[in-house]
Amino acid sequence: MQTRSILITGAGSGVGAAMAAQLAAAGHSIHVTDLDGRAAARVADGIVAAGGIASAAALDVTRADDVARVIDAAGRVDVLVNNAGLQHVSPLADFPPEKWQLLVNVMLVGPALTTRAVLPGMRARGFGRIVNVGSIHSLVASAYKSAYVAAKHGLIGLAKTVALETGDVDVTINTICPAYLRTPLVEKQIADQARTHGIPEQQVVEQIMLKPMPKKAFVAVEEVTALVQYLISDAARNVTAQAIAIDGGWTAT
Repeated sequence: MQTRSILITGAGSGVGAAMAAQLAAAGHSIHVTDLDGRAAARVADGIVAAGGIASAAALDVTRADDVARVIDAAGRVDVLVNNAGLQHVSPLADFPPEKWQLLVNVMLVGPALTTRAVLPGMRARGFGRIVNVGSIHSLVASAYKSAYVAAKHGLIGLAKTVALETGDVDVTINTICPAYLRTPLVEKQIADQARTHGIPEQQVVEQIMLKPMPKKAFVAVEEVTALVQYLISDAARNVTAQAIAIDGGWTAT
């Protein structure tokens, strides 16, 4: 595989940070972006210390001007990974409207803005790969996660539309839909769901998170990164507009 210039949003921690390190270890050049610029810098510094190539930038994906600034500064972006995300667990009746809007802005409007910003360069160069880090909740719903589920479902529609608009050039866009990964975001969800449902945290893991999965195992970041590596390759030039589940059999029934 050729080495690519990859920009990852929300890469200051969790899945984004791990993915950045793994893709850098495979020889790719990484633009680490995050709302927390210092966190992004720490991840980029770690990649450079390990012998990789990385830069860092603070990025608010909900602001078109901020997105334009960071994309312009990054220069060539062969691959965009829309990973930035957050969660809030609450019944819709109690869901703070401003929090609901924030989740949709970060996880749906943000990917639209970043995709819009990188497409002209990809089209001019005749190559581009866009990977949305969705969720199993891009395909199914869970109670108390209305904003997250709505945003993640929306990513699939966004990808399908952009795929139609880029069918005349070697640009693809796909959505990866993993089941639960054991990340800081999920750790917080465990606590939130335990409080919302009134059950112990271990019961949340066993009865809510892993129960729908026949394999009963958290997804590893390495599994997600491996799929990203395939999707950004030349071999995946005809894989576009797809929602690809890594779900341990969750959606089999």
